[in-house]
Amino acid sequence: NVSHSYDVSDPRVTLRASDVLREGVGLCYAKSHLLAAVLRAQGIPTGLCYQRLTHFDGHVLHGLNAVYLRGGWHRIDPRGNKPGVDAQFSLDHEQLAFPIDTAAGDIDYPQVFVGPVQSVVDVLSSADNILALYDRGLPPDSKVSLVVSRRA
Repeated sequence: NVSHSYDVSDPRVTLRASDVLREGVGLCYAKSHLLAAVLRAQGIPTGLCYQRLTHFDGHVLHGLNAVYLRGGWHRIDPRGNKPGVDAQFSLDHEQLAFPIDTAAGDIDYPQVFVGPVQSVVDVLSSADNILALYDRGLPPDSKVSLVVSRRA
């Protein structure tokens, strides 16, 4: 069982799948990296996806996965459930951890990436306290927007 760092107030920074497995904690990005590694090891094509979500007075980038099953990509959110967050995986309908509120400026990026976007890697690699970073709204999604628009 891998806990969400913020849910258990754990300041350790994890990024790579091996970090998450060893430490047992991670934010959504780290947990999605671990899930991608595990599923790929089982021969299941798996990618990384992102959403821009309302976070306090601004926005935060949320990381999740997509798996290729039955001829199509299906998203799965490894964030972990808690009161008010109920992500469920189904091939028939999508139920992610957080609903998108376009009126609040949320964005559901439809792209499936092979690896993490560099802005996520850069921000997590330079952090020494994941809770402080999370409270600031990590990482800026503008770099993801640029990557998405270049690939569109």
